[in-house]
Amino acid sequence: MYDSILVPTDGSAHAERAAHHAISFAEAFDATIHALGVADVERAAGPFNAGGVSSEFVDRIEAECQSAVDAVADLAGESVAVETAVEVGDPPEAIHDYAEVNGLDAIAMGTRGLRGLSRLVSGSVTQSVVRRTDLPVMTARVVDDDLVTDYDDVLVPTDGSDAAQAAVDHAIAVAAAYDATVHVRHVVDVGAIATGSDVQPPPERLEYLRDAGEDATESIAEDARGAGLEAVTSVEHGFPASGLLDYVDEQSIDLVAMGTHGRTGLDRVLLGSTTERVIRRSPVPVLAVHPEENEQ
Repeated sequence: MYDSILVPTDGSAHAERAAHHAISFAEAFDATIHALGVADVERAAGPFNAGGVSSEFVDRIEAECQSAVDAVADLAGESVAVETAVEVGDPPEAIHDYAEVNGLDAIAMGTRGLRGLSRLVSGSVTQSVVRRTDLPVMTARVVDDDLVTDYDDVLVPTDGSDAAQAAVDHAIAVAAAYDATVHVRHVVDVGAIATGSDVQPPPERLEYLRDAGEDATESIAEDARGAGLEAVTSVEHGFPASGLLDYVDEQSIDLVAMGTHGRTGLDRVLLGSTTERVIRRSPVPVLAVHPEENEQ
């Protein structure tokens, strides 16, 4: 499923964390890593850019990027093939274009990074890449927990939509590569179905949506079991993002694979508010899959 993985890096700890996960994927799927540094010269120059910048300044920024991509190659060692590149330009655009031109299969990047020169894995850049690309994007950030790249438990959230279904094949492929258990969870969004000022949604509506959630989770679990994997399901009501993050903590989940859009038109505009919140707050890597990726 993954023959080539793009790892944008600015040398930050968050980018390094993402690189570790990408290298693990590359080992599991026999993939090539493409380490990319983007010299954001315009941002680096700031207000001093009005009259242009010197070639020496550009060379220095490119050299810093080269050091960052070389560090990714050093992390990989001899375990996987690594190609390195440095581009000059706007980070989200450069990342998207590099992946498209080189026909890559996935992107792995940090969710927070340096605020200085390259800002390659700042939250806004990562969000822009996830919105812009049709490729799966695995995001990671540095947390207090130990780094885990041998995934034993993979979570697949679902709301029963086609967008959520897009992540299923990826979750199953990853679980199969690591012999992991697949967890399928649906959180009935009580905030979306509550009426007026009522704190509690209508019981009959809640029951209907819970039944639908059980059908959706069991369908995915059957797919996982059909691939020879252990699968468990969970349906609860609450608020989706917090319900998923609580489950990650409670069940010691190692990786989340989820679609980038939800059911509603508003969610589509906002990237899928649940996915966005999970990416921003998850202590474990999140593999965000665009629904159009499975249509290619």
